[in-house]
Amino acid sequence: MTQTIGITGGTGFIGRHLTAELIKHDYHVIIFTRHPEKRKKRPKITHAYWNPTANKIDVGALKQVNAIVHLAGAGIADKRWTKKRKKEIVDSRVKATNFLVSQLRQYAPECRTLVAASAMGYYGADKKGKPFVETDPPNADFLAQTCVKWEKASMSANDFLRTAIFRFGHVLGKDGGAFPKFLQPVKFGLVPIIGSGKQVMSWIHIDDHVRMLYSAIADDQYNGAYNAVSPQPVSYKRLMKTIAKNKGGFNITAHVPTPLLNLALGEMSKELYKSSTLSPQKLLDSGFQFQYPTIDEAVANLMSKAH
Repeated sequence: MTQTIGITGGTGFIGRHLTAELIKHDYHVIIFTRHPEKRKKRPKITHAYWNPTANKIDVGALKQVNAIVHLAGAGIADKRWTKKRKKEIVDSRVKATNFLVSQLRQYAPECRTLVAASAMGYYGADKKGKPFVETDPPNADFLAQTCVKWEKASMSANDFLRTAIFRFGHVLGKDGGAFPKFLQPVKFGLVPIIGSGKQVMSWIHIDDHVRMLYSAIADDQYNGAYNAVSPQPVSYKRLMKTIAKNKGGFNITAHVPTPLLNLALGEMSKELYKSSTLSPQKLLDSGFQFQYPTIDEAVANLMSKAH
């Protein structure tokens, strides 16, 4: 019998790729969205209404799911971090997750698994000269404390659902996330370096990312928190130089003045200078194998698709 997987945030960058991966494995997908009426009908995909701000969800659709992947949340980098925007970022994760878990508890008797998003912001900046592992304590800044509350809301389902939480790094794909922004100036021969360029970026190729989420749905051994990053983090400068090398031709390296970024982005700008080195060892110990473990392999693949 075909299994049905629900996805919140299913119309976004990661959600679209995960949907394609699930269909490839012959699952039926229900995408929970605020505007199901605007979505085209496609084989093996159903769109159902959910609006966590209004505490509303299609209970009939929820009753059908055998597992749910919770990706929804306001974009961290979409707007300046005003007091109002910070509240939106927290509420779209914490309140929405609490609402979803309460509805799953009441109306989803067939659901056995919750796979939930978190972020590498949980750890803050590098401190002790070695990569962060899942048992390390959270930082005290805004993003870290948002992640703490977010994960607590997800783990409240663990008494009735197997719950796996993934702390996302920079997810690199040609059609979403940060990679198109990294690529854009390089297309014109400009290689911008933010800060010293030495800040470490923990990243993962979109194909590995969705295979990892699929593994957590299909394999019952996944439980608790996992760092969702490749085994080989790189400096920001190395990432940009790798993109430039794959593009070829003439390139000029230009350092972006720190005051300019601070003026443009406010508090959020600090995230661009931050080194955050995560270890995926727990993921590797579970048997997961990366298709793109190095930045050279990942960028070569993405650039071949991008042209």
